[in-house]
Order: sequence, then structure tokens, then C-alpha cells
Amino acid sequence: QVQFVESGGGLVQPGGSLRLSCTVSKSIYSIYNMGWYRQAPGKQRELVARFNSGGWLNYADSVKGRFTISRDSAKNTMYLQMNSLKPEDTAVYYCNTEPAILWGQGTQVTVSS
Repeated sequence: QVQFVESGGGLVQPGGSLRLSCTVSKSIYSIYNMGWYRQAPGKQRELVARFNSGGWLNYADSVKGRFTISRDSAKNTMYLQMNSLKPEDTAVYYCNTEPAILWGQGTQVTVSS
């Protein structure tokens, strides 16, 4: 069973940056559809950035130009660089395949002054 462990969240001021990491329990060389999701309080979980099987990167409109997804297959790790953070980016962030399978615990990102 594939497991995901997210890390790197924290409290940051508006305009700040964070880099999230996602360590996967198995090789990700052959896992093409992976991405980052987030769930804000009282809202549904949403996909914010992903790799697709064609090798393209896709971003939600709300994060386009500010967030960058990347991966290091040799380390079984995926990253999310988040810049110019806004209070509305506050959420628990998760990594997973698409479609999603077993969820990890996520990492909390809070953007507040």
C-alpha cells in the first residue's frame, strides 16, 4: 500500500514562501498522475497542482504563477514551492495520486499576519 508523508508546512506572513515535501513509500518513477491537494476549513478538498500522464503540469487558477510542483524520483519525493502566499491559501495540504488513494495526515499551512 502506497503511503504519503507530507511535511514543510507552518505559519507564514502574507507574501511569504514555503516549500512542502511529500515522501512516498514506494518508487514514483512509474507514478505519473500525482499532485498536491488542499482542504481549507469548511471547504471541499481541491487539487491545486499536478503532474499528468503526458508529463504536463497543471495548476488551479487560484495558484497559477505562484506555486510550482516538482519531483525527484530518485528520492521518491514530490515538492510544492509556494510563493506570494495569501491568507486564502491557508489549508491542510496533501499529496496523492490522481485519482486519490489512501490519504496521509497532510501538513498545515497558515498564512496570517
